[in-house]
Amino acid sequence: MSAPSVVTDPILQVSQLGVRLGGRMVLQDISFSLQAGSVSALIGENGAGKTTLLRSILGMQAWQSGKIEVLGQPAQDQLALLGYVPQKIGFDPYLPLRTRDLVALGTLRRHWWQGLRQDAAVQEALAAVQADSFAEQRVGQLSGGQQQRAVIAHALARRPRLLLLDEPLANLDFASTSRLVQLLGALAREKGISVLVTAHDMNPLLPILDHLVYLVGGRAAAGSVEEVVRNEVLSKLYGYPVEVLRHRGRLLVLPEDPRYSREDVHCSQGCGHD
Repeated sequence: MSAPSVVTDPILQVSQLGVRLGGRMVLQDISFSLQAGSVSALIGENGAGKTTLLRSILGMQAWQSGKIEVLGQPAQDQLALLGYVPQKIGFDPYLPLRTRDLVALGTLRRHWWQGLRQDAAVQEALAAVQADSFAEQRVGQLSGGQQQRAVIAHALARRPRLLLLDEPLANLDFASTSRLVQLLGALAREKGISVLVTAHDMNPLLPILDHLVYLVGGRAAAGSVEEVVRNEVLSKLYGYPVEVLRHRGRLLVLPEDPRYSREDVHCSQGCGHD
């Protein structure tokens, strides 16, 4: 007799979420779920609600309707399972803070002096992002790509089940972007960490994406890339015709906003420009 199938809760379940800021609904009826060990992208232009959604998941932003659960429990009770990498952080090049020190700060709980720099969690996090070679260098003197990996290691030091990253690919060159995308894929496939990344451009993430949440004006379409990035789905989301072009493995989303002529339409999500 075959073994019974095991049903597991999604690592993250967002159900009919609504968030109001300044008297305006910035997120409306957002619903999606993420599975353990998956890589997901939250795609949208500035003002679409990406950061607000991340802040809601992290318990940093109150919401007016719906619910957010992590492994079947209210997200606010599961914050220890979440790791967070905010948008670009500036580091003073003269700040006497090594990469190793930054990562060690991620392991602290109650008392700042209890950080053990040789703790197994610190070593594991450094290795996970391939930061061993610059562990002793000052964070402010690292390249942009190295700094991003150091900040990710800081978030990994607490050994999260779900890693949330806000625009981690912004301002990185092509080589650094490629390395970081490969790293995020490895965290999911080899470490079993679920990854949720916000971005303007989905193309660099396509090789590792399992799931897509596409935000437009506080509303979302969610599913696989093939399910979401379609003319009819995005036209409904935008509220006017949208054309999806595919060229050499890249996706271009061209909303035909009636407020502009076709010549004025810029490549929004998916074309590589913010």
